[in-house]
Amino acid sequence: METDAINAAVVMQRLPLASRWQSWQWKPVEVDVPTLLPAAPPRCLRNDESDARWLFTGFEVRLYTDEAEGYFLNVDSPAPCWFVMWRLEDIDGEEVAVPKALTLSYNEAARLMDGGERVDTVPAPAEVIEQLRAFALEHYRPEPKKKRRKPSFEGGAGVEQMARAEGGSHGS
Repeated sequence: METDAINAAVVMQRLPLASRWQSWQWKPVEVDVPTLLPAAPPRCLRNDESDARWLFTGFEVRLYTDEAEGYFLNVDSPAPCWFVMWRLEDIDGEEVAVPKALTLSYNEAARLMDGGERVDTVPAPAEVIEQLRAFALEHYRPEPKKKRRKPSFEGGAGVEQMARAEGGSHGS
């Protein structure tokens, strides 16, 4: 099962760094929902030496029941957020951070990072958090804890029997 799409737009920001290894830092600074902006090519909102901002529209985020645990982990955290996966690309001869995926699932974000992708967070607004919380509560069922069997190194009748069987074979 999935929900209706949440339409969103992402604003990426470039700031200068005082570093000899990297001149700029890119990061997502805003996820706008609900947006009435149609999907469109990236648009530069500002571009000067102190700050550059690009707008990316057309993101549709749906909630899926098989990601309910990831949504629960997000809303259960101290700061529920959007996870924005982005890559550097060339746009009109300029290197720009382009968001490629937008999710609310902690687990999906972790899988993306495990795959080597860049993922940053942006705080989610209260209305999105409430929708996410309601979905997680309806669809997430924690796995019941299983009774743990004692491993053989903790002793027990099986270990004693094994020791007796091996009794004369060591050190002879």
